[in-house]
Amino acid sequence: MRLFIGVELDDEVKARAAAIADALREKLGRGVTARWISPDNLHITLWFIGEVPDDRAAGIIEAVNAPFATSSFDLELHGAGVFPPHGPPRVLWIGVADGQQSMIALYNELAARLQPLGVEPERRAYSAHLTIARIKTWPHRAKRLDGEVADAGRCRITAVTVFRSRLSPKGASYEPLLRVPLV
Repeated sequence: MRLFIGVELDDEVKARAAAIADALREKLGRGVTARWISPDNLHITLWFIGEVPDDRAAGIIEAVNAPFATSSFDLELHGAGVFPPHGPPRVLWIGVADGQQSMIALYNELAARLQPLGVEPERRAYSAHLTIARIKTWPHRAKRLDGEVADAGRCRITAVTVFRSRLSPKGASYEPLLRVPLV
């Protein structure tokens, strides 16, 4: 089973983010090829786990299924850019302008729960962002977009969600397996 943990966005923010993605796709033109994320799949990842056997997935879900110390909070999505900051871009994102510290707190709570199970974090520091495209080719002449104006709005984050990811030739689909409410 392929798993990741994240937070869900409300429909209005997802619609605004999708409109930003469409505008950026138009602005970038044909030189940039990317796999654009479906509006239904827009979320912010806290922890990517990847493929795990069903019994290990059950242990991970059990570890996440406990109250979080972090309370519900407002998240604002603003600005666009690419990762990595140097070299060929691979991810096009909308940034988290407000709520970053709460996202980091959730990430740290997950680290305390998952690392004892052998689920290792990424090597780079956690930075909450909304991925809107995974870039395949980006010509040198294409603008990097760092600091691009993009306002996807604000929504209330009220839960942490464990998702199952299913890959297919048509793209990924995400199924919420568990939602742990934030108080």
